[in-house]
Amino acid sequence: MIETTNEILNEIKKVIIGKDTQIKKILTAIYAGGHVLIEDVPGVGKTTAALAFSKVFGLEFTRVQFTPDTVASDIIGYSAYDRETNKFEYRPGSAMTNILLADEINRTSGKTQSALLEVMEEGGCTVDGITYKVPQPFIVLATQNPFGSAGTSKLPESQLDRFMIKLSMGYPDKESMKNILKDRHHENPLDKIKEICSAQRLLEIRKQCENIFVADDIYDYIAELCRQSNCDENVALGISPRGALALCKMSKANAFIEDREYVTPADVRACFKFVCAHRIVPSPKAKIAELTSEQILDNIAKKVKSPETPTDRKN
Repeated sequence: MIETTNEILNEIKKVIIGKDTQIKKILTAIYAGGHVLIEDVPGVGKTTAALAFSKVFGLEFTRVQFTPDTVASDIIGYSAYDRETNKFEYRPGSAMTNILLADEINRTSGKTQSALLEVMEEGGCTVDGITYKVPQPFIVLATQNPFGSAGTSKLPESQLDRFMIKLSMGYPDKESMKNILKDRHHENPLDKIKEICSAQRLLEIRKQCENIFVADDIYDYIAELCRQSNCDENVALGISPRGALALCKMSKANAFIEDREYVTPADVRACFKFVCAHRIVPSPKAKIAELTSEQILDNIAKKVKSPETPTDRKN
C-alpha cells in the first residue's frame, strides 16, 4: 500500500505547494479513521486542501458553507410528509456522504455545531428518534478562521476533542508562492487531480493500520505523555482518554505510512502536537507567560523519557 500512499501525496502536491508536512498529517488522520480541523486565516489553502483530498479519494462528497443561518437540519436532514405514501419520509442532509467539507465551521450556531458533533462521534444522524447511519468511510474535513475573526465563535472543547488532529496551513514561502502563481496562470490545478484510492481500498488501509503492532512500552509512553499533561502547572485541562486513543491511532497510521509494521517512539512524537495541541487548555499562568499549546507540549515531551524500542521489533 506504500505505492498508493505515495501516489496520493504526489497528486495532492500538484495543488498544495510547499506544505508537505500538513498534507502528510491530513492523510495520516484519514488513514487512522479520524476527522481533521484546519485553522488559519482566509486564503491560505484550507478549502483547496479539503477539495484536493476529496478528489484524490474519488468518494462522494458534500460541501457546506457554514453561516449564522445554517440550521441543524441542513446537516442531519429532516422528515417531510409525502402525500403519495401518506407518510413522513426522511430527507437526507449534507452529512449523508463520504467526505463532508465543513467550511468555516466556527461561523455557525452552537446548535448546528452540536448536530455535526453527533454525526462525527456516532456515525449517524438522528431525526425524529430514528438514527440513519452515514456511508463508510465517513470523513469530516473542517476549516475554521482564527477565533476573533469577524463573525466567528469559539468551538467548545467537547467538539474540538472529536477532531483527531488540528493543524494550520500557514503562509507559503516566496518560492512556493511563485510556483502557485505560475501553476494558476492558465488553469486550476484542482482540475488535474486524479482519483487514486476507492472507498473499499481506503477501508482496507484503515484495517491494516489498526493491525499495526504496538509494544507495551509504547503504550506506557503514550499514557505517560497524557498523564503529564494533567499534572503540568501550565495546563488547566489536560489530554483525555479519547485524546490518548487518538494519539495511538495516529501513531499506528504514521508507522503504516513509513512502511513499518510496528510503532516506534518517533511515530508518537511525530503526531503528539497535531493530536493534542487543541485538546489542552493552557492555565492562566501559561497565558500570562504567552506560552502556546505547542510549546507546552514540547516541554512535556522533553520531561517524558522515550522508550528504547528495537527498530527490528515487529511482533
